[in-house]
Order: sequence, then C-alpha cells, then structure tokens
Amino acid sequence: MYPITEELLHFGLTRQEANLYLTLLTHGELTGYEAAKLTGISRSNTYNALAGLVEKGASWVMEENVTRYTAVPFEEFSSNVIRHLQEKKEDLLPRLPRRQTDVQGYLTIRGTKQIMDKLTSLILETRQRLYISVPPAILSRVLPLLQQQVEAGKKVVILSHIPRPLEGAISYVTGREEEQIRLIVDSVKVLTGRISDGEHSACLFSQNRNLIDIFKEMLKNEIMLIEMGKMG
Repeated sequence: MYPITEELLHFGLTRQEANLYLTLLTHGELTGYEAAKLTGISRSNTYNALAGLVEKGASWVMEENVTRYTAVPFEEFSSNVIRHLQEKKEDLLPRLPRRQTDVQGYLTIRGTKQIMDKLTSLILETRQRLYISVPPAILSRVLPLLQQQVEAGKKVVILSHIPRPLEGAISYVTGREEEQIRLIVDSVKVLTGRISDGEHSACLFSQNRNLIDIFKEMLKNEIMLIEMGKMG
C-alpha cells in the first residue's frame, strides 16, 4: 500500500500539492502562512502549490479580509479529474494515427501493474467469449469485470480450484490452485505468464494464430480431463 501522498500523484498533483491538499482536508480553511507553518514547506513554495491546487480544481479560495484556502472534497475532485480525462480521451481517439496492422508477434509485458492493466483491458475488450485461469488473488480482483461480461451476455469460462466463483459463468474446478495467468479472448488474443514479485513478473501477449490454437487445445484437453474426473 502506497502512502496517500503518493496515490494523489495519480490525480495530477505534485508532492507539495498533495501534502498541502491533505493538510487542508485535515485542518479546514487555512491561509498560506498557516499552511506553510503546518507543512514545513517554504512560504513561496506553499503559495505556488496552493495556486496549483486551485488551478487543478483541488482547492477553493475564500476571499475574505485574509485569503484562505479550503480543500475540495476528494470524491468531487477525483470525479472531476476522471471525467475530464474521459473527455480528453474521447476527443483524442479519432485524431490519433491508426496502427497499419495488428501485432502478430509475441510481446513481453513486465511488472505486476502492467500485467494487471493488460489483463483488465483484455477482459473489457471481449466481444463474445473468454477463457480464464488465474491465481485466486487475481481472480478475486477481476471478478467484477467478469461479472460485467456475463451480464452483457458474453460467454465466460473460468478454470479454478474454487467451485463456482461467479454466478452465470461456466466453471470448471481444477485439482490444484492455479499459479499461472492464462487468458484467451475471442480466440484471437492470448495472455500467459506469471505474477511473482513486482517488476520481476512477466507475461507473454500474442495474437499469433498458432499459439492461440495451441492454448485452445490445451484448455480443451484440461476441461475434458476435468469432465472425465467427474464421471469417474
């Protein structure tokens, strides 16, 4: 778990702005002098950072005899940031250059965050069906996304040692706790690998037809063995 100040950087704040924002949330309305005294930031840097907070929509200015600053509630501030980014995204998408052809090779994705981002994107990109087999901790994180796909009428097949982890999905109970990530989306995209320790984690992503066929056959055989085990 990262410190709150570090997390606030994801919303466009500098470290000084994040420290001042938390100070305003804690102490309420403050003058620049009071904020500088509480944070230990120099007065000149404090006033610059407070101006930055106002410009970024994280603080309001109270014009009285003495100028005071107050924090915009985080839920409102963060929602505004996300909404503005979504608007920027919609504006940029049609203007960006298009890739000439899809990548048919093999891409290595390194780092836990990057792998989870790719896993999330692939699940959300599903048009018809997906097959997924991942460790329990990862499965619990992506279950809400899988639930969305089930509710949208997509076929979701889960291989896990946890019985029926998601209502509406097709579930196969494996005899072991899964250690690897295995995901096939719409029979055209595959992600496989392992999340081990932060930046040392690595997964392979590909749209290569041969690799996808191999993985489909592996999953098909695994499902067949599970079904045969039930009959036995």
